This record gives sequence, C-alpha cells and structure tokens, in this order.
Amino acid sequence: MTIVDAHSHLWRKQDTTWNGLQIKSLKNGRAIFLGNEVQMMSPFFTDGFNSAEIFLSNMDYAQVAAAVVVQEMIDGIQNDYLKEVHDKYPNRFVTCGMCDFFKPRFLDDAAQLIEQGFKGIAIPGHRLLTDHQRVMLNSDEMMRMFGLMEKNDVFLSVTLADGDLQVGELREVIEQYPRLRVAIGHFGMPTIEGWQQQVLLARHENVMVESGGITWLYNSEFYPFDGAIRAIREAADLVGFDKLMWGSDYPRTITAITYRMSYDFVTKSDQLTDEEKRLFLGENACRFYRLHDLVQLPYIKNMSE
Repeated sequence: MTIVDAHSHLWRKQDTTWNGLQIKSLKNGRAIFLGNEVQMMSPFFTDGFNSAEIFLSNMDYAQVAAAVVVQEMIDGIQNDYLKEVHDKYPNRFVTCGMCDFFKPRFLDDAAQLIEQGFKGIAIPGHRLLTDHQRVMLNSDEMMRMFGLMEKNDVFLSVTLADGDLQVGELREVIEQYPRLRVAIGHFGMPTIEGWQQQVLLARHENVMVESGGITWLYNSEFYPFDGAIRAIREAADLVGFDKLMWGSDYPRTITAITYRMSYDFVTKSDQLTDEEKRLFLGENACRFYRLHDLVQLPYIKNMSE
C-alpha cells in the first residue's frame, strides 16, 4: 500500500525560546528543552541537525513514499531550510511554512510564504497560549490570513490546546472559510478528556485529522499501542475512516521506537480492515494533500531475517 506521513519535523538547528524558556540543540540527539536536558532525538543525530537526508533514509527503509513536514515553535522557524528541502525533493516532501504569530503584521510574512510556494502553513495552536499572552485563532489578522490561504489553496496544519479550549475558535475559521483545507494534528490528543470535540470538526467537508504523535501519547503502554488503535477506531466511528490520516511526529517519537514501528502497529492490527488501513496510512493523505506519482519503494530484507 502507499504510505504517507502527514506529520513530521525537520530542522537545521534548534535555538529558540518559548514562554521565556530555552530550546537549544546539544550533541548526540540531546537538547535543552524548556529548561531541562532531554533526549530530543535518537543519539545518532550527533550534531543536532535533523536533516532531510537522514529522514529519507528512514522513509526508504520503512517504505514511506512521502512526508508532510509541519513546524513547531519549540524548533524555531525553519522556513529557509524547508524551502530548500521542498525544492530539492519535491516528490518526497510537502513542507509547511510558519510565521511568528506573536509578532505584529505576521500576515505579511504569510503572504511571502505563499508567494515562495509553500503548500501549507503550520500553526502550533497550543503554543499560542503562554503565561503572558494568548493569540486567538479567530483574531482579525488570523482570519485575514486564512482568507488568503483559502484564495491560494494553501492548506492549514494546526494543533490545538488540550480538550476543547480552542475548538470554538477553529470552528469559526472553518465555517467562515469552508474551502480552506485543514489538517488537525496530534489526533486531537486522545489521552486528554474532551479530545473528541477536536475530531468532530472533521465532519466539515475539508477538515481532516492526523495522528502525529499518537505513539508518544500511548508510550506508557508501548508497542503495539492497543490504546492508539482504540482511539483510531473511536475517531472513525465519529467521522469516518476517510477523514483520518497517519502521522509519525518524526523524529521525536523514534527515540523510543523505530520509524517503521510508528505505523506498523496499524498494519499488524486485527481490529482494522485492510481497506481501513489503506485509507488511514496513505490514500486519504494522497487525496487531501493532492499527491501524485509517488515513488514505489521495495521491501529490503533485514540481514537478521
């Protein structure tokens, strides 16, 4: 089957702050994250560079044809690098631009990203709430940006704060701009009460839900992530399998599992039909992101098999 990753990350270097706290790349996959040293990536990322080439190696091994690269404020704005990535590998990556939404007149930056050819704009909505400031998704400038995106057929990749805190804001966006394609990330955060309200937004015609980070959310139960399968099943009952897409949240999730394991718990599940697996793992993403003529990747046998 064709497999497409709807939620991944790339960066040249992490060196930023959020909510007054530092995020900075260290050696061997580690980073200062909001004041603490953590294993941000696998230890073979020795220099902190989360490159497209290493990701492509993982994608080829796992037979993932293409990946959507979103952005997160904790990684810093990576527009320059992601433009390079898309230009170099146009048939493997769809990259999202991102603005500094705390900065006045970010609409001008969004217009420039669209002019540069970005197919999507990412908003880590849960990062729009800090101890000292909150940017509303339905603020005047945001709404004007969404109108510009709809006019230029640029999709929105958005993650929301836990539960239904920002659901009303995003619903207003969706209703005012019904042709705007919207992908809601992190599967609505299914380990948090109220997550179904985020999923229900996908009852609107051009709204999808992607599962980026779901293996992290169920990391405490670990592989084969039975809780994640139950969440996928419940979301499908709410909005239908044609509204759901797989996402890995690479590279952070592969500190605990391999990249292939971030989706093969789905392929090995006996709780989903073959058709449901095909829709979830690739066919829905091909339709939503308008992907065509993707590479066909052969299975390469492991030496240990």
